[in-house]
Amino acid sequence: MTVAQPAADPHLIQLLTPEGERLHHPDYDVDLTDEEYRSLYRDLVLVRRIDVEATALQRQGELGIWAALLGQEAAQVGSGRALRPQDFAFPTYREHGVAWCRDVDPLKLLGLFRGATNGDWDPEETRFALYTIVIGSQTLHATGYAMGVTKDGAVGSGDVLKDEAVIAYFGDGASSQGDVNEAFVWASVYNAPIVFFCQNNQWGISTPAATQSRIPLYKRAEGFGFPGVRVDGNDVLATYAVTRQALDSARTGQGPTLIEAFTYRMGAHTTSDDPTRYRLSSELEAWKLKDPLERMKAFLFKQQVADASFIEAVEGEADALASRIRKGCLEMPDPSPMVMFDQVYEEMTPLLRTQAEEFATYHAGFAQGGAH
Repeated sequence: MTVAQPAADPHLIQLLTPEGERLHHPDYDVDLTDEEYRSLYRDLVLVRRIDVEATALQRQGELGIWAALLGQEAAQVGSGRALRPQDFAFPTYREHGVAWCRDVDPLKLLGLFRGATNGDWDPEETRFALYTIVIGSQTLHATGYAMGVTKDGAVGSGDVLKDEAVIAYFGDGASSQGDVNEAFVWASVYNAPIVFFCQNNQWGISTPAATQSRIPLYKRAEGFGFPGVRVDGNDVLATYAVTRQALDSARTGQGPTLIEAFTYRMGAHTTSDDPTRYRLSSELEAWKLKDPLERMKAFLFKQQVADASFIEAVEGEADALASRIRKGCLEMPDPSPMVMFDQVYEEMTPLLRTQAEEFATYHAGFAQGGAH
């Protein structure tokens, strides 16, 4: 069954209702195969299981901290699957679903939060930059990279294997940072091939989005001279459709787009946060009715493109993934303290070499019982 786009919020792009009814939009739509629809649901389930397992590991003292994405799976999977292999993604510290879509092993994410690595994946190979803790700084990194893409002639050539777009992820809280607004300026005046993807999960830690902006976030783009669009971030199909079109626009030389994925952070900001201190439980319960996984599952059943055996098989795959993650995390070796000096600069400087030698002597003293 399909129905027309609802008039309740004409500015919110939606292709699936919370009940799983299929909608159609005149400017954004998708026509996927049954296997592609099933694959998107599989992504949602596996990404959530990664998140749940990592949260449990942190609570058991195996990770130093974890930034959960619970509730934001559709925004990340939809946008991540819209990327072409040559596109480059710049994440914050919560884009575990995008990392999954870029073939980053979840264990590499856990290694970062465990303190065993600084992010043990190759950004050039995965086209997925390392996580960024400094709020909003990755938008400037992404914009500079996108400007370089233009200078390399990888925009507007018509070659689908060459033309490249960049996507920068950030949250509603980061939208108030100077770095983000500076990135908007540079991207606009240089017509950079970049998509700014804001996951508005309603809370910048404990600060509600309503106190950060007098207008919807997507409307900020107009002041910088490029288009903005708001999409239902709990709708994986709508997110995919909107991001795909924005990326296509960037690759063909039409410049940046701001996407505001309107979603909700169902968990804590990080595992060191207690959201019950600043938001009502009724708010959380209302958003649970818009759960992105249940929405997609309902769609699959309504369209008769999946059955109970498929759902069971995906759950079994998720169980196996969780088991692998847990085992791999617990067996992860601690790094040598000396590796902290290895990647500070491309080449070791004299001062850094001196510091490394002094630290090596200091550290060795513990084994000899001489250091204090």
